[in-house]
Amino acid sequence: MSTSKNARRKTPESPAPQGEPAAAPASGKGDAPEGPESGPLGSRAYERQLKKLHVELVKLQQWVLKHGLKVCVVFEGRDGAGKGGTIKALTERVSPRVFRVVALPAPTEREKTQMYVQRYIQHFPAAGEVVIFDRSWYNRAGVERVMGFCSDEQARRFLRGVPLVEQAMVESGIILIKYWLEVSPEEQTRRLADRIHDGRKLWKLTPMDLKSYSRWYDYSRARDEMFSATDTDIAPWFVARSDDKKRLRLNVISHLLSRIPYEELRQEKIKLPKRQKKGDYQPSDHPLRYVPGRF
Repeated sequence: MSTSKNARRKTPESPAPQGEPAAAPASGKGDAPEGPESGPLGSRAYERQLKKLHVELVKLQQWVLKHGLKVCVVFEGRDGAGKGGTIKALTERVSPRVFRVVALPAPTEREKTQMYVQRYIQHFPAAGEVVIFDRSWYNRAGVERVMGFCSDEQARRFLRGVPLVEQAMVESGIILIKYWLEVSPEEQTRRLADRIHDGRKLWKLTPMDLKSYSRWYDYSRARDEMFSATDTDIAPWFVARSDDKKRLRLNVISHLLSRIPYEELRQEKIKLPKRQKKGDYQPSDHPLRYVPGRF
């Protein structure tokens, strides 16, 4: 694909995670220092920057459609790391027919007998699609391994095989971008406790979340081994600090835009046409059932 000087340029960003010992990715390939934070980001500044990024995402959407790009974005991280909010911020101003979110439930009995990645492959993007996985095939390297849903040998076999699968994805033309959202233990505790006391968030707190909460360092070991085995040049991991949700969302969206070369397409000037005249139209006398105006 040809690009002009106006195309988005790739910028290497791979900050090391923070918040607990031995958190850094096993591979330091592509690491770059992260800019300093200067206190909490105000809502007005956040909304202003998010609006600019949303405009760029619409430009990216048009480019993806025109040129038939296939983009696959993976979000992983501990419970409470901010995956859902980041995905919502990423997708709230684009078409769900182009930016498609995949969040698979627990496998069925039939799916448990399939090749492990089989249930995910059917959701991979076709031309003109951006598929976003809210958790992915990496469940096997994380929650399934830590919580005993698979054996260590099954997890190790998965880690040996997944780089080959991802290489095949990339060689088929899929742009694969993998994010790990790194939350500190203190912030994870605060967020999960907040779910307990907020009726709007109770649905986010599952029995599995409570069981996995106590196994912080088991997850740390699983994550470190996952990075070591699957942080490859062809499909690298990008780690985003997630204690500040607003900065997390802006940083991830900005980075995503930098990883996909695109240009703003020329748009024809849009002008609303004149409405037709009323002519012989008469409003219906059918009694309508209006929603009560309670607010």
